[in-house]
Amino acid sequence: MTFLLSVGTLWKRELVRFLRQRSRIFGALGTPILFWLFIGSGLGSSFQLPTSNSEMNYLEFFYPGTILLIVLFTSIFSSLSIIEDRKEGFLLSVLVAPVSRYAIVLAKILGSTTLAFAQAFLLILLMPLLGIPLDAWKLFTLSSALLLISFCLSGLGFATAWKTESMQGYHSVMNVLLFPLWLLSGALFPVEGAFSWVRWIMLVNPLTYSLSVLRHLLYGEGPGAASIAPLPISLLVTVLFGIGVFYASLRMVQRGRIPGLQ
Repeated sequence: MTFLLSVGTLWKRELVRFLRQRSRIFGALGTPILFWLFIGSGLGSSFQLPTSNSEMNYLEFFYPGTILLIVLFTSIFSSLSIIEDRKEGFLLSVLVAPVSRYAIVLAKILGSTTLAFAQAFLLILLMPLLGIPLDAWKLFTLSSALLLISFCLSGLGFATAWKTESMQGYHSVMNVLLFPLWLLSGALFPVEGAFSWVRWIMLVNPLTYSLSVLRHLLYGEGPGAASIAPLPISLLVTVLFGIGVFYASLRMVQRGRIPGLQ
């Protein structure tokens, strides 16, 4: 009971804190949508998949990548609270309190997961405007996949923020590591058309498989599902990615050292 109360309290704090900062909502949701509209409209119908004669325009191809970008941005902004809590002394207070380290990690990641899922879900509701059919089953499967991907990226954001000592350092890591992970996931360009060395990077990039899950669920076996692996393999890699980042985050917290304080 104490464990659930700790998780619930810290989880609620993450949500309330996010909702009180309207600029974070705009940054996490507005920027990816602007990317989607401007880049997608700029390329328009001049884009064509290398393995298909489909008339799919770039707005439709870029749509799953935009969903993934919203999840990534929200996870990044939510994880900033770890650095803020460290500076304010709240994080140290929680760590010395009789609260399980497991509960702290789980609550932080679940809070970020909830926010990322909620914002990405709003974009899913725009599917009919792109001519992509949306029924109850597709909504359920996409929502389940979004929850899983949100958990993965929230865990990655937590682990990155925990090891970073300042806001400036976190933004540097974001620009050098987190954003390139998205760029090389197949969100902007199909895997098939990339140079061989880029393709190898995409093969080992876990976000490539997360995006593959979204493409399969959105487009089925159509040309828009062009991805690096079948759905079962993509789903398996994404699950293992989520387990890996959560375990890594838990190990970091259990070591007891707080970067920037000790």
